[in-house]
Amino acid sequence: MTTQLTATDWHSAPPLTGRFVRLEPLSPAHVDGLLAAADEDEVFRWLSVHRPTSRQESADLVTDILDQWDKGQRVPWVQVDLRDGREEVAGSTSYYEINAANRTVAIGHTWLGRRFWRSPLNTEAKLLLLTRAFDELGAVRVVWHTDEFNERSQAAIARLGARREGLLRKHKLRKDGTWRNTVQFAMTDDDWPAVRIRLANRLEK
Repeated sequence: MTTQLTATDWHSAPPLTGRFVRLEPLSPAHVDGLLAAADEDEVFRWLSVHRPTSRQESADLVTDILDQWDKGQRVPWVQVDLRDGREEVAGSTSYYEINAANRTVAIGHTWLGRRFWRSPLNTEAKLLLLTRAFDELGAVRVVWHTDEFNERSQAAIARLGARREGLLRKHKLRKDGTWRNTVQFAMTDDDWPAVRIRLANRLEK
């Protein structure tokens, strides 16, 4: 299967649908939904971008992300809440650092509006992305990066079954201009079978 795939497959964003969330490829049609979902500054505290507070800022953010997609730097999805038939935009997530030759990809640039926290959306979105990475693309490794001070994110990544691999010192600049030390987590195809079962069982509960 993996020998038939191309770099184009790794850079595509097909819709991914679960019971609670649907991941749709980002488009300009999501500008208003993303603006409504970006309900608090705290949601964007650890991200590299500021929270959009106007339709123009949301449109500019979508344009910038789509430009990154065009350049092969990122594959973005919008997270849509399907609970109770809502069909409401809840946030966004992406693949990045895509390396088809080495069959590796990172998951990140992830955010959900505050009102969607402590819901099954994030867990199921990660299950959908991991299933695509390991089962459809034939990935052997999936990576996460987060700020050393973002303990909430680190705990969430660990709960998925990823392993903390180390600290990348002065890895990137924060939006306030300070240097960020980044905690790196990863999951391999060896970890995936047990992780898939555990996440599926968690969603059943």
